Amino acid sequence: MTDRIRYAPLLKRIVSAEEASLHIQDGMVVGMSGFTRAGDAKAVPHALAHRAKLQPLKITLITGASLGHDTDKILAEAGVLARRLPFQVDTALRRRINAGEVLFLDQHLGETVEQLRSGSLPPVDVAIIEVAAITEQGHLVPTTSVGNSVVLAQQAKKIVVELNRSVPAAIEGFHDIYQTTDRPGRAPISLIHPGDRLGTTAITVDPERIVAVVETGLEDSPAKIDPPDEDTKSISRHLSHFLESEVARGNLTRSLLPLQAGIGSVANAVLMGLIHCPFENLTMYSEVLQDSAFHLIDAGKLLVASASSITVSEGCYARFMQNLDHYRNRIVLRPQEISNSAEVIRRLGVIGVNTALEADIYGNVNSTHVNGTHMMNGIGGSNDFAHNAQLAIFVTKSLAKDGHLSSIVPMVPHVDSNEHDVDVLVTEQGYADLRGLAPRERAPLIIERCAHPDYREALHTYLREALQRGGHTPHVLEKALSWHLAARETGSMRSVIGV
Repeated sequence: MTDRIRYAPLLKRIVSAEEASLHIQDGMVVGMSGFTRAGDAKAVPHALAHRAKLQPLKITLITGASLGHDTDKILAEAGVLARRLPFQVDTALRRRINAGEVLFLDQHLGETVEQLRSGSLPPVDVAIIEVAAITEQGHLVPTTSVGNSVVLAQQAKKIVVELNRSVPAAIEGFHDIYQTTDRPGRAPISLIHPGDRLGTTAITVDPERIVAVVETGLEDSPAKIDPPDEDTKSISRHLSHFLESEVARGNLTRSLLPLQAGIGSVANAVLMGLIHCPFENLTMYSEVLQDSAFHLIDAGKLLVASASSITVSEGCYARFMQNLDHYRNRIVLRPQEISNSAEVIRRLGVIGVNTALEADIYGNVNSTHVNGTHMMNGIGGSNDFAHNAQLAIFVTKSLAKDGHLSSIVPMVPHVDSNEHDVDVLVTEQGYADLRGLAPRERAPLIIERCAHPDYREALHTYLREALQRGGHTPHVLEKALSWHLAARETGSMRSVIGV
């Protein structure tokens, strides 16, 4: 282990996952590494869940984003989770959240660190951090994500390290560990290009607070990314046409501006389409890198990509790990307080591409709640980017549930990104550029360009009646959510179009 644990005193603190889990007690606030299934703590959380079946306990769990290896499911089913933040994607945990059994704090991913530092959230008792190595100074070299690991480790009273030998030691050097300074008098983040490096390659901690080291060998859970289908290919084509029109108008060059894309199959497929478009020397400033980023790098389209996490399919993961030297100067992994920093996003002029569950005729986007009440995954970092990007673009298929649901509706029952932050809306039907338009101008454009033909006339009918009622943002309040009521009662919105 001396090749990975270069701070000799820690060799005496190597223990089993079961022994390490004993540092976690009922009522504690526990921080874990992990951001969208990457770089997550893998062994100790599972040992904790097993222990909790015999000795019940509950914790508040803070991570960077979602965890892999069914950890959220296992912890939820073991009754360990009292409170969870800031993001999740697990079906079993989601059921408990919607049943009120687990309290979920859905946060902008760029703000969790700020709330921990300011004392708005309780301090961390124990942090469990996955690393590829421990330096001669006792500092922590992350694996495939940084997320919130820096502040979790630095704030925790105790640190448990999971040393993952499945990640090559050569990953050291991919990370840029930089933190903002305290307020008042906080200094600017002097990052002016996505590839800039400002900090160190390891997380600085007091090694005396490292109470246990657990050896693991599990790879990250592979991302579940569907291949592009005809709809996502069409969305990608429409997005490319929009960007090409911006180049033709002189608003962008063929290098565009730094790209960001949210997690998921739709956003991944949309970026994949850029491989075949007339753009070159691209850069990326995002919170997560999916397969599309690696395909763009390998195609010579993408020069450098900055993010907080690498969340990819099994094949792409293997390609990355086997070719670290090829990607070393092309990828930078940062803490999410930097990857999702409003200051940096606005300075760089990021083009943000995020996914909506649905949007209404005025451009308000619902990313998180089914029928306005039931949580799906969480807002993640989408609004960190939408509120501060040069171009805030939301993509979605115009239909869901085999056509029973329209993704363009009269009024969304829950708003994550409001009309003031949404610049462009794209579906497989087309795109609507909403910049410079008043609500009365946006509505017919969204209906014509983005709604599916099956629902288009019903939306026009609603808009005509709403216009008769008047107002800056016209609505027929008694009918505004009738589509969602129909979906709740029958499983379909088709009754609103007479089918």
